Amino acid sequence: MDFKVRIFDGFWNRYRRLVKQTMIPYQWDVLNDRADISIERERNDASIPNEKSHAMENFRIAAGRAQGKHYGWVFQDSDVYKWLEAVSYSLCYEWDDELKETADSVFDLISEAQEEDGYLNTYFSIMNPSGKYRRLVESHELYCAGHFIEAAAAYHQATGSSKALGTAIKLADHICRTFGTGEGQIRGVDGHEEIEIGLMRLYHLTGKREYMDKAAFFLKERGKDPGFFERQIREDGGDPVLTGLLSFPLKYFQVHRPVTEQDTAEGHAVRLVYMSTALADLAATSGDEALAETCRKIWSNIAGRRMYITGGIGSTVTGEAFTLDYDLPNDTMYCETCASIGLMFFARQMLRIESKAEYADVMERALYNTVIAGMALDGRHFFYVNPLEAVPGKSLNDPGKSHVKAVRPQWLGCACCPPNLARLIASLDRYIYTVKDDEVLVNLFIGSELKIEDGRRSLSIRQDSDYPKNPVITFDVENRAEPVAVKIRIPSWTDRYTLSVDGKETEADAEYGYVRADVSAGKHTISFELEIIPKRWYSNPKVSENIGKTAVTYGPFVYCAEGVDNGEDLHLLELPAHSFLDLKWDDELLGGVGVIEAEGIRLQEAEEDDGLYLSEGPRKAPRKIKLIPYYAWANRGVNEMRVWINEA
Repeated sequence: MDFKVRIFDGFWNRYRRLVKQTMIPYQWDVLNDRADISIERERNDASIPNEKSHAMENFRIAAGRAQGKHYGWVFQDSDVYKWLEAVSYSLCYEWDDELKETADSVFDLISEAQEEDGYLNTYFSIMNPSGKYRRLVESHELYCAGHFIEAAAAYHQATGSSKALGTAIKLADHICRTFGTGEGQIRGVDGHEEIEIGLMRLYHLTGKREYMDKAAFFLKERGKDPGFFERQIREDGGDPVLTGLLSFPLKYFQVHRPVTEQDTAEGHAVRLVYMSTALADLAATSGDEALAETCRKIWSNIAGRRMYITGGIGSTVTGEAFTLDYDLPNDTMYCETCASIGLMFFARQMLRIESKAEYADVMERALYNTVIAGMALDGRHFFYVNPLEAVPGKSLNDPGKSHVKAVRPQWLGCACCPPNLARLIASLDRYIYTVKDDEVLVNLFIGSELKIEDGRRSLSIRQDSDYPKNPVITFDVENRAEPVAVKIRIPSWTDRYTLSVDGKETEADAEYGYVRADVSAGKHTISFELEIIPKRWYSNPKVSENIGKTAVTYGPFVYCAEGVDNGEDLHLLELPAHSFLDLKWDDELLGGVGVIEAEGIRLQEAEEDDGLYLSEGPRKAPRKIKLIPYYAWANRGVNEMRVWINEA
């Protein structure tokens, strides 16, 4: 299906320019060890490599252009692959000959590092040639392969590069020969899902059925042989390449039961949503209803019981994992940036299965909050972890909170998040609309133009929006073919909306959270107006951490209090239930944000000599409370932050 999307939205083009002009060159310098920066460990763990990236040098060594040893994580190659994918998408909206020349040279280098049979992984080529695929629980070989295939497919689509695509096909064909149920093949899976996404991407690009079939093999084999990882380690008998993983339970790797029997979100959050993304893609592509139902169950568990209001997922630092229903601590959680990015991947594929706005609602929630909170406004500092409550002193002195940073580091020892952010933002055009045979879904309100030319349809939709500052979104539609249904998402956070077609208000019924406008041939104007006001939200009472607390939102943005605006000890603030939430736009603050102020209360601190425990509660005094969008916190120095505020 041939369609293209061009973004001209002010808010999001600022981010896309940041990717192209700042993030891509900055990350290129980091990957080449040319950046004068401090690389931080994402938590107190001395085993995390943080002297340098060395990612590009690993490829030079593997290709024979340089001498030395591999440095960094066993999955360090994937940092380069995600950077290449971000480059690919950026070239689609801002062509750059010099950048293309650089990317071409990287693909040339990767091709040289690839072995004759198609195998590609710098760690094993350099350090352990005899250990290939022998410790899949740790090795991340297929994880890295999936990321390379994604990057090569994106680059081929952006530039027509035969070198990139040819290298990816050679790798994919090698994997197809090596894994399976045939004689001499490895009947097993990688500890970290991703190859499945890459193979599906290559199938969509080439139409070669073997790639989809192999993705299905990896997905459906998962959990069938729970002893596979341990047996491989025992048979290998060598030293671990990534220590500590076997101490985690089987559900950490989503191998505790066959995939179609999994109905809750378990284990490492990124692995889970990457697996689910591929499952949903396969289900949508093949029409496999059993897989689709599995996806629905996992989705329902995430969105209904295990997701933060910010779209963050992963409740514990131990294993960066899900825990149990309604366990959503605010200051010890993980909420990895990559996990929310993966949740967006999953949502996008679920929309292909069925046109339900709940998927786009979560996509929007993650995008406007945890995802872009993962980077500073300068594009050069990044969060791995996205807390809902941060106290600098506790992060420094409590080992259980060392992963909760009060400011974003320049780079991270495990640097999966920065290039993942770059590729997501650069490919944002892929998420705004879902195009199906008989309808077009408008998922996100981002100024853009959609053009469809597929032989049967000739349609363009221009979406003009200053969302959420302006509650009116306008769609200019030109349909040069048969009638089409344009379905516009009704955000779950709004209480009222109106829809007008060609100046006439309609009473169109909502269908699974979308309002439908049937557009005949010709030119039409659709106006969609939302009620966007600051709102209070409350957790399900089963979320024990948030009893007696409220969170504030405006449209898609979750808000938070920062110490720089409200003083230290934010736990002393109370927001009365009757206080008016006054929103005003401040174009000078934090790149331009809506600020919410309200009359609040501050509990008075005890005197130092009053003792630790008191017979009377603290006195209260009036205090104005100021809130900013969550994504913009930690851009004004070290200070406290909290999303959930005590309600008086």
